[in-house]
Amino acid sequence: MKATTATPRQRLCIMLIGMSLAVSEPIFAEQRTPLFYRNPMNPAITSPVPVKDPMGMDYVPVYAEASSQDAVVNINPAVVQNLGVRTESVTRGNFSQRIDTVGSIAYDEQHMSHVHMRAEGWIEKLSIHYVGERVQAGALLFQIYSPALANAQEEFLQALRVGQADLIEASRERLHLLGVDAQQVQALEHSRRANSRISVYAPQSGVVTALSVREGMYVTPDIEVMSLADLSSVWLLADVYERQAASVAVGQPAEVHVSSRPGEVYRGAVEFIYPSLDPKTRTLRARLRFENPGEVLKPGMYANVQIMAAARENVLSVPRQALIRSGRADRVIVALGEGKFRAAEVVTGMESGDAIEIVSGLQGDERVVVSGQFLIDSEANIQASALRMQDVTAPDMAAAAPPVTGEGTITAVMADHRMLTIDHAPVEALGWPAMTMDFDVTERVDLSGMKVGSRIRFTLVPGEQGAYRIDSIQMME
Repeated sequence: MKATTATPRQRLCIMLIGMSLAVSEPIFAEQRTPLFYRNPMNPAITSPVPVKDPMGMDYVPVYAEASSQDAVVNINPAVVQNLGVRTESVTRGNFSQRIDTVGSIAYDEQHMSHVHMRAEGWIEKLSIHYVGERVQAGALLFQIYSPALANAQEEFLQALRVGQADLIEASRERLHLLGVDAQQVQALEHSRRANSRISVYAPQSGVVTALSVREGMYVTPDIEVMSLADLSSVWLLADVYERQAASVAVGQPAEVHVSSRPGEVYRGAVEFIYPSLDPKTRTLRARLRFENPGEVLKPGMYANVQIMAAARENVLSVPRQALIRSGRADRVIVALGEGKFRAAEVVTGMESGDAIEIVSGLQGDERVVVSGQFLIDSEANIQASALRMQDVTAPDMAAAAPPVTGEGTITAVMADHRMLTIDHAPVEALGWPAMTMDFDVTERVDLSGMKVGSRIRFTLVPGEQGAYRIDSIQMME
């Protein structure tokens, strides 16, 4: 007889057969009554009685577990090893939430000044020529010719000649209100000669961050002539995801890493939390302040930020990669030992680095699957559906094809249409090569956290028109 080579799809089906597509056995053999029989090469095809497929292989019996409401999946230990199934213990203890996010360096607005004129006029002798130029406090910025300032000087000189104290004080106050500093007023009082041009000096040291005039331009009070910023201290604005916003508080310590200073850690604390979320990014902005000797931190730089929230005691947690997220509920796969696994619905809480809190659904003494859980979860879903069916018929079971798993990268999110565009790897179970496709998603999938560029594992189920839809998604690290 000529030997034949199994196709990738056949190999996948044989592997699923090796997973012992059945639930746990009852104690007494005579109580084993199959719910139905499943085609060994296509689990969507079933029969109410034992039959053989066209290749002469017996249909696989599927049994009910009378003592449990959950589907328990039995997997041969050799298959467990081949699938690369790894488990980790559920941990209980102090849970220090670490909020990992990104931020950007910005000017410290408490060390910025904006130069406006209080009287209209013409810019003359502009000393600043470009944005980024450095100035020292008291340095000449520009001179301005202003008829209003010239008239105010003449009124002051006239009051001095008259010698009436009230009039002198009123004229001096008017010059101050028009932006003439005390030193220039004192010089005017000493010289008794009006200046056609008034000098404007830098109110602080720093760099020019905005320059909206050129020499000879006419300016009015509503025009910002220039802005100055002192870089001796800077702000860091960190964006915190909405689900973590309740955990951030003023005073919490934080660590910051910037790519321009590899290996260097900037330590600070949350100084201020903005009162509203950004409507586009759905993030809450937290502000930190850092001294900046040498001005090594430049506004606009991106930074990785870790905010340490307050620790909580006696908290259950599992590795983030153990969680299978869907629209209706989150699940983990619990290892029962001896090749047995079950899917458990859980309620999650706060996240901290690579761990996530479990509010309910686990006791604390379990082990959960952190690798290979998608295949197990798919089979558990099939068996749980079978256990809920009282009258199983072959046509009914044939109408539902088994779920198929795949991996890929999200390239577009169309939340309003409940669609994702995914650049996926080959899906051998369906004979698909690597390509980019649009997928509808079921109501079980939560699209709020999906972002372009995210690597995901997904489960496909057939839709009403035969097209496959995404039924669950797990983020990949």
